[in-house]
Amino acid sequence: MQIPDIIIAIDGYSSTGKSTLAKLIAKEYSFLFLDSGALYRGVTLFALENGMIAEDGTIDEERLKAALPELDLEFGKEGAYIGDRCIEKDIRTLEVSSHVSPISAIPFVRNFVDDRLHAFGARKRVVMDGRDIGSTVFPDAEIKIFMTATPEVRAQRRFDEMKAKGQDPVMEDVMKNLLERDYIDSHRETSPLTRAADAFVLDNSDMNLHEETVWFKGLAMGKFGILE
Repeated sequence: MQIPDIIIAIDGYSSTGKSTLAKLIAKEYSFLFLDSGALYRGVTLFALENGMIAEDGTIDEERLKAALPELDLEFGKEGAYIGDRCIEKDIRTLEVSSHVSPISAIPFVRNFVDDRLHAFGARKRVVMDGRDIGSTVFPDAEIKIFMTATPEVRAQRRFDEMKAKGQDPVMEDVMKNLLERDYIDSHRETSPLTRAADAFVLDNSDMNLHEETVWFKGLAMGKFGILE
């Protein structure tokens, strides 16, 4: 099946599998996959490593704003990079997860990330996932999906993912972090997490990846009148 040159925006809550579905769509239909969350996590990692986030969580916004224009944060073959350093493993820790929502709520950080996403989006034929791709970053995206699942299912997914990476998470901490991120992302002043009015809702609490890809195929066929 051939999909036209469009932008596909996938938004939703933490640990709903947004990136996983986006990667599968990109691979199946030869789209470029962009993980906006990785860029926010990259900024968070940069701030942590450079002492811009205090132990109590306070962010030195003045220092971060001054340093951000020189931050070489891009996508590469293995994912997100700062310069020549692949940071994919470093940005998936619970420490980064605990600080990424406050960092991503800062307007100048969102502008920094949006500028990079717009540059990629101008080429079309991209699939992006995040919190505000369909509502704010690309409101004219031809296909918008909003993913959700129960908190229990999402916490278990995050827990299993961290264990698989050799980390030693505590389920209570994982659930607390997930719910805190949900609240912060949904209530921030700038570009809050919300479902775009024209987004299709995908609740994958009881779905596997194959069922999700079949769901997307049916959506695309109906959207563009594709027949097989």
